[in-house]
Amino acid sequence: MFEATAKTAFLFILPQYNISVPTADGELVHYRYGLKDLITILFYVFIAIILHAVVQDYVLDKINRRLHLSKVKHSKFNESGQLVAFHLTSMIWCLYVVVTEGYLSDPRSWWENYPHVFLPFQVKFFYLCQLAYWLHALPELYFQKVRKEEIPRQLKYISLYLLHIAAAYLLNLTRLGLILLLLQYFAEFFFHVAQLFYFTDENNQKLFNAWAVVFVVARLFTLTLSVLVIGFGLSRVENQVFEPEKGNFNSLLFRMFVLLLVCLFQALMMWHFIRFQLRRWREYWNEQSARQRAAAALPKQQSKPIKRETGYHENGVVKAENGTSPRTKKLKSP
Repeated sequence: MFEATAKTAFLFILPQYNISVPTADGELVHYRYGLKDLITILFYVFIAIILHAVVQDYVLDKINRRLHLSKVKHSKFNESGQLVAFHLTSMIWCLYVVVTEGYLSDPRSWWENYPHVFLPFQVKFFYLCQLAYWLHALPELYFQKVRKEEIPRQLKYISLYLLHIAAAYLLNLTRLGLILLLLQYFAEFFFHVAQLFYFTDENNQKLFNAWAVVFVVARLFTLTLSVLVIGFGLSRVENQVFEPEKGNFNSLLFRMFVLLLVCLFQALMMWHFIRFQLRRWREYWNEQSARQRAAAALPKQQSKPIKRETGYHENGVVKAENGTSPRTKKLKSP
């Protein structure tokens, strides 16, 4: 009974499809993907919902009560606060994985020996948790009572994250996917930190300028690394056949299709980035021109002559210049 319960629990908690790979030092346990991964992802969706509620109740709600934000800013503050916590955690975790697995020190490993069907434990677990987090964001739209105007925007970027992460996982491009996720999360972390500072002080715009630089650099590196790995690296691999049953998708058509999608998404992100920057600059200049008009109108109001009564005031009574009251004298009747 206990053994059956333990096996069922492991099905939810631990990654499945483990395989022992013999090496010179012994045996290494690696993993491949399969349908049972959906059960593990479902379990960590519930874990992500619980962690989301903990961050909301014990951190964000306390800050919101001090800031007294409007409903619109309150919703965006909660969104940015949750994503700052997630992106920071994912960045540290992703950096740890690529360093310990040697992907950062050996860029050739990103495409050599493709397809990378067998994954180390921490690589597979990282991808499962990433998929679980972005899937949990769908019911959170209801739990957080997100405004109807905000739902299409959030559904769009949730779907894009799910599409990219699932594609890297299922097409066995996990090593390149880790590097690109690290770049993307770094840029997104800067953006949401800038938004949090902006909500606390609307005059604080400097972090948005830093984020703009990081965002453009991240887009350039994403395009460069994608072309390097998919366009040049995979084209030199010996095994260039389309065999989905073996996890090998390395054909010319596949490489062209993936590069086209990467370029299309990066161009779309740059287009939204340019529109965002233009809107920010337009709002900034409108605010500056309004302040200049207000400052120019202020001296005119101060320079208007103030009509004063002749004489001077003494104890609230107007006195004539010779010290007498300016009242008119009554004429005596003849």
